[in-house]
Amino acid sequence: MPLKPYLAPHAGAVSRNGRYIHRFGKKASAYSLLQQTAGAYNQDMGVTSAYEPLDVYTLKAIDPEVTSAEIDDVVFYLQTLKAPLPRNQDDPQVIRGHRIFKEAGCAACHRETLHSRPSPVAALSDQDFHPYTDLLLHDMGPALNDGYTEGSALPQEWRTPALWGLGLSPASQGGQYYLMHDGRAHSIAEAIDLHDGEGQASKRNYDALGEADRAALIRFLESL
Repeated sequence: MPLKPYLAPHAGAVSRNGRYIHRFGKKASAYSLLQQTAGAYNQDMGVTSAYEPLDVYTLKAIDPEVTSAEIDDVVFYLQTLKAPLPRNQDDPQVIRGHRIFKEAGCAACHRETLHSRPSPVAALSDQDFHPYTDLLLHDMGPALNDGYTEGSALPQEWRTPALWGLGLSPASQGGQYYLMHDGRAHSIAEAIDLHDGEGQASKRNYDALGEADRAALIRFLESL
């Protein structure tokens, strides 16, 4: 997608006819945490800034309601949040589930390891990290077509969500899972069952597993 006017390409970013790969948001419509944060202030809360000066209702430019410094502080906070730590990694069932996760093809999109680009924040620079996502858009089939586009993403295309912290999410959601882009899945198994399109082969591999292997895979995902 083309960049917002206030954004500068990252070092080493590759342009194709003035367009760049975006990584943030359900449909990967934001290029950076700055765009994601400024856009959330504007689109989700109706708060304008120098980055996003148009009022969300009138589409007219109005005086900034939050300073650029405040948005930059929020971006820095988000950049430096500690990644959730996996748990029970020595549990034989978790180890077995990790192997099944890879054998079923889940890691094709939910990539275990990525490498960060150089960053002025030393702790973030040139680091291997394990989010279990490729941060790319995938066609997830007609069942997940919500009828809306965002940027250049089609209605059935969704960015692979990170799985780190998956097992911790019910603790902050009233004890229940709300998975997929609209929270329709209330268990990990239900979320897997909703995979279609590019995720169909992995779903079929999951369906073909025995009960014990399915339990081990879920146990592994809960450990993240």
